[in-house]
Amino acid sequence: MKNTLLIILLLITSVLSAQDDILAKEYFDKGEFEKALISYQKLLEEKPGNHDYFFKILEINHQLENYDIVRELLTNKVSKSKNPQYLVELGYNYQLNGEQEKAKELYNQAILKIEENPVYTYYVANRFESHALIDYAATAYEKGMALNPKLNYNIQLARIYGEQGKVEKMFNAYLTYLETNKTYNPYIQRSISEYITEDGTNQNNIKLKRVLLKKMQTKPNLLWNQFLSWLYVQQKDYDKAFTQEKAIYKREQLTLEGILDLATLTIEANQNDVAHEILDYIIEHAITPETLISAHKDKLELQLKQASTKDYKTIEEKYNNLLENFGRIPATVDLQLSYANFIAFYLNKPEAAISFLKESLNDKFNRFSQAKIKLKLGDILIFQERFNEALIYYTQIQANLKNSTLSQQARFRVAKASYYKGDFDWAESQLKILKSSTSQLIANDALDLKLLISDNKFEDSTQTALRQYAKADLMAYQKKTDKAISLLETVLENHKTETIVDQALFLQAKLFEEKKQYLKAEANYQKIIANYKDDILIDDAYYALAELYNSVLNNPDRAKYLYEQIIFNHADSIYFVEARKKYRMLRGDDIN
Repeated sequence: MKNTLLIILLLITSVLSAQDDILAKEYFDKGEFEKALISYQKLLEEKPGNHDYFFKILEINHQLENYDIVRELLTNKVSKSKNPQYLVELGYNYQLNGEQEKAKELYNQAILKIEENPVYTYYVANRFESHALIDYAATAYEKGMALNPKLNYNIQLARIYGEQGKVEKMFNAYLTYLETNKTYNPYIQRSISEYITEDGTNQNNIKLKRVLLKKMQTKPNLLWNQFLSWLYVQQKDYDKAFTQEKAIYKREQLTLEGILDLATLTIEANQNDVAHEILDYIIEHAITPETLISAHKDKLELQLKQASTKDYKTIEEKYNNLLENFGRIPATVDLQLSYANFIAFYLNKPEAAISFLKESLNDKFNRFSQAKIKLKLGDILIFQERFNEALIYYTQIQANLKNSTLSQQARFRVAKASYYKGDFDWAESQLKILKSSTSQLIANDALDLKLLISDNKFEDSTQTALRQYAKADLMAYQKKTDKAISLLETVLENHKTETIVDQALFLQAKLFEEKKQYLKAEANYQKIIANYKDDILIDDAYYALAELYNSVLNNPDRAKYLYEQIIFNHADSIYFVEARKKYRMLRGDDIN
C-alpha cells in the first residue's frame, strides 16, 4: 500500500513539474520575461542539476539587461565547476556588455581547457553555437577531434562549414561522418542537395565530385560510388550514374537494387535511350524470375512510348512470347495487365482485352492480384462508357480490400465514373471521403476533382458546361484528342462568364501539348494568367507555361519570370520546390 501511494505521489509530482515547465516556456515565448524568470528559478530550485533551467535563467536576465546578476551567477559557477562551458557563457556576458577583449580572452580560455580534457569539446562548442559564435564552435570541434580521434563531430562541423561558406570542407565532413554512420545517408543527401543544382558545371557540384573522387582514391569504398551515382542523378546524368551502379554491382554481385531504382528514375524522366540500356542490363543479369519479367514489361512499355502503329505487331508478338514462356502465374500479373492495356488502348480492341482479363480472374491469384485485374477491367469498361459494369468491379475491390490503397484507387475510379456520367452529387460524396486518403496522390486528385465539381455544379441549373467539360475529359481519356479539343472550344464559346472557363482552357492546353501544338497551348496558359489570377489553377498555369518555355519554346528568360511568380506569390504551391530549383538554375546561382 505504501509503495502504491509513493508511486502515485511521484506521478503527481512529475505531472505538476511538466506543467510548470510548459508554463515557463509559454511566458518566455510571449516575452513575459519577469514571469518566466520566476518560473525557471522555481524549477531550478526543484532540480538544481538541470543545466537547461540554469542557461534559461541566464538568457532571461540578459533579455532584461541584468548583466551584473548573470556575471555573479557565472563567476560562482566557474569557481565551482571544471566544465569550461561556463567560461563561454561568461565571455558572452562580457560581449553583450561591450567588453570584447575580455570576451575573447574567456573564449580562448574555454578552448584551451579542451586540451586538458577533450571530453568537454561538445559542451564548449555547443555553447558557442547557441550564441551563433560559429567560428569559435568550429575551432572547438576541430581541436577536440584532433586530440581524440575517437570523437566524431563531423556532422556538427559540416553544418557550421556550410554556414561559413566553406562548401568543400562541409562536403568532406558530411562524407567522413557517413563512413561510420551510414543510416544518416538520407539526411546528408538532403542537406547536400541544398548546395548543388542540376547543372554539372556548377562549382559546388564540381567540388562535391572532387571530394568523392579523392575519397575513392584514398579510401576505396562502394559508398562513394553510390554517392557519386546519386550526384549524377541530381544532375540528370543518368548514363554516368549507370556506370557507377554497374561498378557497384560488379564488385558486390549481390543485388540489382541500385540499377532497378535507376531504371525507374530514367523511365519517369523520359530518358528513353539510357532506360533501354539499363533494362537490357537487368535482363542479362537478373537472377529471379520476378526481376526478369518486370524488366521485360518495362522495356515493352518503353518501346510503346516511341512506337508507331506499324510497330504494334512486333510488340504484340513479344508480349505473347513472354506470356507463353513464363505462363499466366502470379509473377506475371503486372505483365498481363500491361498486355491488356496494350490491347485495349493501342490496338483499340477493348473486348479482346476484357476477355483476356476475365480469363486471368479465373486463375488462382491472391485477392490483391485479383483486385489489380478488376481495376484494369473497370478502366477498360470506362473507356467503352460501360459505366455500370465498371462500377461493379470497383465496388468489389472496395468490399474485398477495405482501407487498402487499391480500395482507395477503386473509390476514386467510382467517383470519376460518376463524374463522367454526370452524376456529380454521388461523385462528390465519394471524393469527400478520399480527401483524407493515406495516399497523398489519391488525396490530391480527389481534392482537385471535388473542387472542379463544387465550383461549377451550382452556376447553371442544367449543369450544361460542367457536363460538356466532363464529356471532353472522358474523350481525352479515350484518346479522342481532336474531339475533346473541339468540345472544349464549344464550352469556351458558349460559357464565357462561367467559372469553368479556366479549367477548360487548362485541359485544352494540355491536349494541345499532346498534339505538339505548342503555340496554341501557350495562348491558353497566357489567358489563364491574364484573366484568372485569383483562381485555383493560376500556379498550375504558371508552372506549365514555364516548363513550355524552358523545355520546348526556348525562352529561358520568360520561364525564369514565371518560376519567380510561383516562388514569391504561391509559396504553398505543389510546384514551389521544383520552381525554385529551376529558377536558381536559370539564374545561374552559385549556391552556397
